[in-house]
Amino acid sequence: MTTTESKPTSAVVSAPAGTGTRGTRLLGIATIIAMGWLVAFGLGFSPEDRDQGEAVRLLYLHVPTIWVAYLAFIVTAVASATYLLSKKKSLGWDRLAGASAELGTAFVAVTLVIGALWGRLTWGVFWQWDARLTTTALLFVTYVGYLAVRGLEGSHAQRARRSAVVGLLAVLLLPLVHFSVTLWRSLHQTATINDGDSDVKMDGLMLFSLFVGVIAFTLFYIWIVMHRTRVMAMEDILDDHGLDVALAARRAEADEGQNGDPTPRGAGPGEGEI
Repeated sequence: MTTTESKPTSAVVSAPAGTGTRGTRLLGIATIIAMGWLVAFGLGFSPEDRDQGEAVRLLYLHVPTIWVAYLAFIVTAVASATYLLSKKKSLGWDRLAGASAELGTAFVAVTLVIGALWGRLTWGVFWQWDARLTTTALLFVTYVGYLAVRGLEGSHAQRARRSAVVGLLAVLLLPLVHFSVTLWRSLHQTATINDGDSDVKMDGLMLFSLFVGVIAFTLFYIWIVMHRTRVMAMEDILDDHGLDVALAARRAEADEGQNGDPTPRGAGPGEGEI
């Protein structure tokens, strides 16, 4: 008996071969150059600190990573607000918010690790329940929760709505983290560059190395977020395609049932015999 089989998987999802473009490649090259520049100045040209000695070199990673984390979470909040307030409800804003939050969470984790190393060298312990450290850890846990919310079951639109609400609430922690050293008595040092009196308190090469670090990690953030956003778009396309295939398969099974074919798909004449 000849059976006409439906072909739900025949549709091909057209997707680019990769997430790179000429712009992202140029940005990647600039990022690599900036990172190499940071290594040269952070480990070579910049002098050691009078009080902290060689431990000051951790500063060239610690400050840029938390700066990028702040930037990433602000981008997440802005993208979330744009999605909620826009009439078109473009999922591109949701993907940007999610990609930025992923990078921000990773950079907060790096900040905590570097801070623990710095604390071991300066305080003698890896961790203290200090105001800055505790609020930063709370920030990390909050955005891990945000990422967990994004992974819940539901449609893309449902994911975008609930994630946007959480993203707007989570960003409210940033002022608490940033001003924790002044709101409470903290072991953490105050502002590295100035303390509000416009007096820069760093050696010239140290300050330059710090700015190189900020530029390098900002370029890295932008580069990775662009790639990650495009990967998320591909994942959404594949999810939608998978749903279409499943629906087509169910329709095919229903059509076979209506045509009176009692043989289950894939069953042979000898199936079930011992």
